[in-house]
Amino acid sequence: MPSLRKTIALLGVLPLVSAQEVDLVRRKAAENAIYKDPNAPVEARVSDLLSRMTIEEKTAQLLQGDISNWINTTTNEFNYTGLVANMDQKAGQFYVGYPVPQNWISEGVRKAQEYLIQNTTLGIPAFVQTEGIHGFLVGNATIFNSPIGQACSFDPELIQKMGAAIAEESLALGVNQLFAPLADLARELRYGRVEETFGEDGHLVGEMAYSVVKGIQGGNVSATVKHFAGFSNPEQGLNTGPVHGGERELRTTWLPPFKRAIIDAGAYSIMGAYHSYDGIPSIADHHLQTEILRNEWGYKYWITSDAGATDRLCCSFKMCACKPIDMEAVTMYALPAGNDVEMGGGSYNYKVIPQLVESGKLDLDVVDTAVARQLRAKFELGLFEEPYKGVSGNKTQALIHTTEHVKLARQIDAESIVLLENRNSILPLKKSANIAVIGPMADFANLGDYVVYQSQYNPSNVTPLQGIRNATKGKVTYAKGCERWSNDQSGFKDAVKAAKKADVAVVVVGTWSRDQQELWVGLNATTGEHVDVSSLNLVGAMGPLVQAIIETGKPTVVVFQSGKPVSEPWISKSASALVQQFYPGEQGGNALADVLFGDVNPSGKLSVSFPYDVGTLPVYYDFLNSGRPSNPDAGSILPNGTIQFGHQYVIGTPAPLYEFGYGKSYSNFTYSNITVSKTNVSASDTITVSVNITNKSKVDGKEVVQVYVQDMIASVAVPNIQLKAFKKVLVKAGKTEQVDLSLNVADWGVWDMKMKYVVEPGEFTVWAGSSSKDLRGNATVTVV
Repeated sequence: MPSLRKTIALLGVLPLVSAQEVDLVRRKAAENAIYKDPNAPVEARVSDLLSRMTIEEKTAQLLQGDISNWINTTTNEFNYTGLVANMDQKAGQFYVGYPVPQNWISEGVRKAQEYLIQNTTLGIPAFVQTEGIHGFLVGNATIFNSPIGQACSFDPELIQKMGAAIAEESLALGVNQLFAPLADLARELRYGRVEETFGEDGHLVGEMAYSVVKGIQGGNVSATVKHFAGFSNPEQGLNTGPVHGGERELRTTWLPPFKRAIIDAGAYSIMGAYHSYDGIPSIADHHLQTEILRNEWGYKYWITSDAGATDRLCCSFKMCACKPIDMEAVTMYALPAGNDVEMGGGSYNYKVIPQLVESGKLDLDVVDTAVARQLRAKFELGLFEEPYKGVSGNKTQALIHTTEHVKLARQIDAESIVLLENRNSILPLKKSANIAVIGPMADFANLGDYVVYQSQYNPSNVTPLQGIRNATKGKVTYAKGCERWSNDQSGFKDAVKAAKKADVAVVVVGTWSRDQQELWVGLNATTGEHVDVSSLNLVGAMGPLVQAIIETGKPTVVVFQSGKPVSEPWISKSASALVQQFYPGEQGGNALADVLFGDVNPSGKLSVSFPYDVGTLPVYYDFLNSGRPSNPDAGSILPNGTIQFGHQYVIGTPAPLYEFGYGKSYSNFTYSNITVSKTNVSASDTITVSVNITNKSKVDGKEVVQVYVQDMIASVAVPNIQLKAFKKVLVKAGKTEQVDLSLNVADWGVWDMKMKYVVEPGEFTVWAGSSSKDLRGNATVTVV
């Protein structure tokens, strides 16, 4: 395809003219263009703008730029030449997630958007991008707890407020796109990125991801749902490894939470994944990205690859030559399959699009379709009318890290904490108690991954030790005991001494991750992106430290602060109390103290099941019928050392130690009068499940009422039971509340032997309970 300048000359409109003259002609022609009219229909604006773009301009929309090309991230020096060069080839979107002062980002974004609007021919604004799964990834923004913890709140409304808060902070600096939320499932616990997920269950994950999208986009920022799809169950638990599964598993297990977040919530963008599913790399999967996403679901916006993912087609999957990389092959695999935009971190293979179109190897319609999808999102978001919404530096404090956002972070963290054990009601602690705080996580801000560099040193962070000191009037003694990464037990003596002198010991141990810079330079960690494990036990001296403190005979409260389940069943049996706090946010210490001292009655429920041992994986609750015996012949090692041999397993059990949805309270709830509004239904019906919840304790508390559906007879093997509704409710001491939950019968279908989705006639049991195991009552519903 000849350039526009040559085309004009060939048509005889002008003699062979300069690029500047062509630019003036095009600018003049676009002065009153339809695409500039905010009142014109979006599709008319997209079509009009697309018709005016050169192939080079279209290509530039499909490559990700980076603010570091024009803002020196060490000195803040502005490089105008770098800005021009970046926008010449990578103008559609650019990344800004660097550990630099906020005003550097804000000013760099403003200069970029002004350049695009004022100094480019068509004035197309850019998406401005960074991470946002538990806070706006820039320095001094509010840090919320990790998604695996957020999901334990079972409170979508609260999580939507978090999404709105993150959007507000982002937009204050002109950032209009966040890489959040994840709709991946935590089905493989060895995998390092469990902390980034909302847990193991498709319904819970879908509701949480839906709420984040609604919160973010309600704040006029684009959400990006990731990682599409089926990514988080890699072979051997190894990051980016192949995922094995078939079409039915894809549609039954992996796609529903994505559909909820993408289609129902209306997400403006999606991020692809690094893996292959059934041998097909995700970013080159036409069936997934086009036939299902676009043709079946009707999705009309855009997909970007993950960083460097396109290069993997050649260099990891060996589908083309790697050195030098076959850019043509990469582009022809990914773009026609439906991967619209190429993120940075690789070779920028899409820059060969003009040559491929000119040679006839790539259909221009494929390029136009990809560009149109992104332009459509920009028009819908209002970027052409207001490309930069950043505020001046003296106004950011009113929008970023506000008192309201910090308070929200503390509330979400406290509502996410799960009480696993509480023998003799040792908790809540008395505020006058003499407390020994022990452990390598006790005075450490354990924030998880996807926070900006050195966030753990923010003065606003509250560690467990600080939180306990803030809350108590009694004496608090601290002993670290050991380092989190070491076998050295030399610190045990001081820890034991502190415990013996105290009324109660609080021991904080678990896993740890790193911020996005430290994680990738190879510093030690036990969770995070590309940090996978073969064991779920405590590392180093932490287990022996817990044992040493328990053996003092003093009441011992163990706190697991982690990014995934910890498998130490002996602690469950031996500790006075056991508390699970998945990676907290900046208010984690205060939130933990709120629960330990009873200012907050724990209401968190596990978003992921805990196995007895890594060898029993997977332990997710919704296994397919026939997958797990209801009464396994389990073996064990008795306290006197005798081996009691079993068969399922010889030693151990396939059942989880703590099941999905489990969590104790300081209150005691009973369930009664479980009814359904209709017992004979059609596939199009919505029914109401009603249940009475009575709080028989003297303490107000919140209960998460969970409703599961069991398909009694199905034409294919289906999950033995599935969560279909939940609601967190406050029940005051001595009171009863009627809780009503809606169920859509259309959600009870299966993918049958012909791979058609159908709600089959027959009997279904609707269960209500306090966890996936603790089911308190049921009703029978017949689909006719």
